[in-house]
Amino acid sequence: MDRYIKISGIQKLTLLDYPEHTACTLFVPSCNFRCPFCHNSELLAGDVSYYDEAEIFAFLKKRRGVLEGVCVTGGEPTVYTDLDRFLRSVKELGYEVKLDTNGYLPDRLVPLISERIVDYIAMDIKNSPDRYAESAGLAPERFDINAIERSVEIIMGSGVEYEFRTTVASELFTDESMDGAARLVAGAKRYYLQNFVMRDTVPSKTLTTPHPSVMNRYLEIARRYVPSAEIRGV
Repeated sequence: MDRYIKISGIQKLTLLDYPEHTACTLFVPSCNFRCPFCHNSELLAGDVSYYDEAEIFAFLKKRRGVLEGVCVTGGEPTVYTDLDRFLRSVKELGYEVKLDTNGYLPDRLVPLISERIVDYIAMDIKNSPDRYAESAGLAPERFDINAIERSVEIIMGSGVEYEFRTTVASELFTDESMDGAARLVAGAKRYYLQNFVMRDTVPSKTLTTPHPSVMNRYLEIARRYVPSAEIRGV
């Protein structure tokens, strides 16, 4: 894990990333996954440039009263061991904080929740347990599904607002794997399925977007475990 958090990108206004909030989004480089469908894989390159942290906080101070929230995404924010320090400073400016995470470092979530440093957590559910490593781009023999299961448990029991979401590429899912993915978050408050969309930054150029009829079938499967599940972006 990296010690000091870095910011490689900023979206100065978003009405979509943080539900019911006007917000900005901060992008961190580095990730412990290598998902074949990642839209932000350029953040993992060795030649990524960084903002000076003082510049980030100058922007946030200037936007107080205009923005309500700050989303921190990546990459994977929890790989930085001083994430709590950074988010606490954001909170001190009066912002609500949303964290996007892959959930592979559950111990990093605990202090963020217990100290109320985060107000909303969005965790990606990559696939069913038997295909999780494939969708995370990691070696199956080295992948620990228990870390994912523990993060789900921590988040659902946290009292913090949350959502789970699964990006669906045709080549990575079947009815069975969708069932397994949704089963991981059975009883969740919010669960979204998202269509994979090809972009230049996606590592695997062989992935395709599922047909709407397939997504609707997957939604029905997901609703066996999360009755309020929805397809996002349709």
